[in-house]
Amino acid sequence: MTKLLEAYRRKIDSFEVVDIADPREIQRLRERQDVDARVDAHWAWNYGTEVEELRNLYEKGKRGQWDAEADIDWALPAGPDAWMLRPEASMLAQIAKLTGRDEATQKAAAFDEVAYTSSQLLHGEQAALQICGQLTNACERMDEKWYAASQVIDEARHVEVLSKFLQRKAGEIHPIGATLKFLLDVLLESEGVQKKTLGMQTLFEGMAVGIMDMLRGESQNALFSEILRRVEQDEARHAAFGVLMMRRIVGEASEAERASMEDWAFSILETLNANQQLDMLHYFAPKYGFEPEEVAKLMLGLPEFGAINSRPFMHTVIPNLRKLGLITARSEEKWRDVGMLVESAPGVKGMPASA
Repeated sequence: MTKLLEAYRRKIDSFEVVDIADPREIQRLRERQDVDARVDAHWAWNYGTEVEELRNLYEKGKRGQWDAEADIDWALPAGPDAWMLRPEASMLAQIAKLTGRDEATQKAAAFDEVAYTSSQLLHGEQAALQICGQLTNACERMDEKWYAASQVIDEARHVEVLSKFLQRKAGEIHPIGATLKFLLDVLLESEGVQKKTLGMQTLFEGMAVGIMDMLRGESQNALFSEILRRVEQDEARHAAFGVLMMRRIVGEASEAERASMEDWAFSILETLNANQQLDMLHYFAPKYGFEPEEVAKLMLGLPEFGAINSRPFMHTVIPNLRKLGLITARSEEKWRDVGMLVESAPGVKGMPASA
């Protein structure tokens, strides 16, 4: 299986990382705003319910709507002068502590990490907004179109709430990481319902739920916790939509098609995992004065690396892929080898993974 971003892979000790450090290449990826995303529009003439579970999910989504301006208490404080996360949960705060910085700098570092991670989630939400728009065209059944359409407004609300949080409380939106930009472009360009649903609804929505739940568990800020709670509530429905859609797709697929989906799912998430937050580390290294490779080496060498690293994967996306039959005996060891699959992961407290 060909690995994604092969040209940017190298070893840190025995672990293969994706490290896009060249500022020119990072800028090239960010400036690519027009993506060739051809989508076929599919008419559906049956306006009744064909898939009751999807219709029920659509009805649940209607009841779960909320207003990003009116239902969030924007008067609540959030800033670099107080802990946004439990100190031990912030990689940047721990780096600041290890390099002898004072507590004020550690708090500011934790806030920077929250703002950076929230920015990556924001960019991911914009990709989800666009892909759900594509699915309203590409889906074959009206129940599928209805739910995809309802998710479009969910994603618009997520873009709204995260951008307002960053603009009002952080004062800036950090640019998208190069690795994430590459992967989201792959999903936007992918053809057909199968890959769009597997890529965004199952893989990235599942990861979003895991990351947000982990951040919410470590949050020390009421505003950030409430935003995460509301967005995560929506994302859980989105991941459920992915499972319902993929259950049928996988069930109707040939053995070769299922193997292809299994390998593609691994290649997408393995690339995300292989970055090991190096995009964020390069971004903040000048501000906090550390060597990104040394930090990555330290993390990779921790005895509990697998348990910490696998937490966002084990929360939702790995269990869902297993249920769908897209992690089997032929691929399970690969997930374990790169630290994405560890059975004891949910109970471990540690540094959050940035998207």
